[in-house]
Amino acid sequence: MHGTGVQEAHRFWIAFHHVPYVGPVRTRRLLDHFGSLERAWMADQRDLRTVLDERSCAALVKTRASLDLDLVLRRLEDTGVTVITIDDDAYPRLLREIHAPPSVLYVKGDLLPVDERAVAIVGTRRSTRYGAEVAARLAGDLAQAGVTIVSGLARGIDGVAHQAALEAGGRTLAVFGTGIHQIYPPQHRNLANRIGGSGALVSDYAPDRTVEAANFPARNRIISGLSRGVIVVEAPSRSGALITADFAGDQGRDVFAVPGSILSNASVGCNQLLRDGARVVTTAQDVLDELGFGEAAPHAAVQQSLLVPEEDRRLLAVLNAEPQHIDEIAAKLALPGPSVSAMLLTLELQGLVRNIGAQHYARGSS
Repeated sequence: MHGTGVQEAHRFWIAFHHVPYVGPVRTRRLLDHFGSLERAWMADQRDLRTVLDERSCAALVKTRASLDLDLVLRRLEDTGVTVITIDDDAYPRLLREIHAPPSVLYVKGDLLPVDERAVAIVGTRRSTRYGAEVAARLAGDLAQAGVTIVSGLARGIDGVAHQAALEAGGRTLAVFGTGIHQIYPPQHRNLANRIGGSGALVSDYAPDRTVEAANFPARNRIISGLSRGVIVVEAPSRSGALITADFAGDQGRDVFAVPGSILSNASVGCNQLLRDGARVVTTAQDVLDELGFGEAAPHAAVQQSLLVPEEDRRLLAVLNAEPQHIDEIAAKLALPGPSVSAMLLTLELQGLVRNIGAQHYARGSS
């Protein structure tokens, strides 16, 4: 599904996308009534009122008087943004199936046929060390198995999932809650650039739409709509990730949840999803089996560990996904701390060990 840039045929789709109160349903009504969006854009108010209510009609009249459409199109072209409308063959098939799919998508990067093998990984912005480790492992292993990882570029679980997919050499899609020209949060600008280079940035908002809290829950329907299933890694009781899970259920997509401690607020939402019938996920293979995607690739860390010296293999054997302090590792190996520290550094450089911070280490996820 390679995009084709900003075409003249997209001109009035983009124009209507800038009109408040005229969403996918009203845009389709205008197209059906007038035969083309260009004719609808040029129509007088009397004809428009046969299709639109007074508020939408007034918004359209105001927008077409003030919108510099040529400037909008030039900027999209200059920044390498592709426009895909719902009438284009390039429009994602899975997204087209949802209720009231967005009429226009702005894409930086490429949406490809392989992205139909997509899974969303979402969760809280305030992730715990456990949640970050699980998200990284699931995203990395799924990406190695050829699954596209979809998420929302937010802090916490979203960012970890994107990053792990990239590190595994896989594809990932980031769905914006802002316009495509507005990277949010700003500290994820470099991550967004990497995603655009080996996946895609996607937004259904007008290109310069700034941060508005109400936009983020609404964009979650696109995260689930682009995916065959949604994995919630960590979510408190009131979380945008749970909204994404709700959309997934409504769209007939599989909902997965990672079990967490009953003592952790970050896992309240996941444990509730499991109680309500979500599928338990503890490994990537759980998801691959449920969705019929086949076998996970052998874990790279396991393959590489066969090539390291015996003493390093002993160290790897005491590590797992749960972070451990270096003193705890040294005690298990009955080795002095400095020796263990040097071994950990060597294995970290090989990608076999993850340095979690504060002298805590876990098995590598790549």
